[in-house]
Amino acid sequence: MMAHPFSLLVALALLTGQASTPTDRSIGTWRNPKDTVRVRARPCGSAMCGTVIWASDKAKADAARGGTPNLVGMDLFKNFKRDAKGVWHGRVFVPDINKTFSGTITVIDRNTVKGSGCLVGRIGCKSQVWTRVPE
Repeated sequence: MMAHPFSLLVALALLTGQASTPTDRSIGTWRNPKDTVRVRARPCGSAMCGTVIWASDKAKADAARGGTPNLVGMDLFKNFKRDAKGVWHGRVFVPDINKTFSGTITVIDRNTVKGSGCLVGRIGCKSQVWTRVPE
């Protein structure tokens, strides 16, 4: 039923942060490892948010089966804020299963981030490395 519900959790890490600046390495467009979802990370108030700007037909179908008929244009990442160590923490909506979870994103370098999240507590934890899409 769901292909990669945690693909979106990892993307979440891309978006978390406190008031970001135009040079913030988190801002921009990111793709998941299989390039089935692309998310644009942007400032939203004093936090970071992420909106799906493109999704493969399969990702859209998986989201629709999970109860999310309009994947493109949806804010998947909300209220991500960066801690003192530079790790982003926030909430991510996983459309494949119609649930919101907490997650983290760690910026590895200018073009790479690692997102992590768990279903409940430390159960069902997943991580993914996302890469920047050139503007």
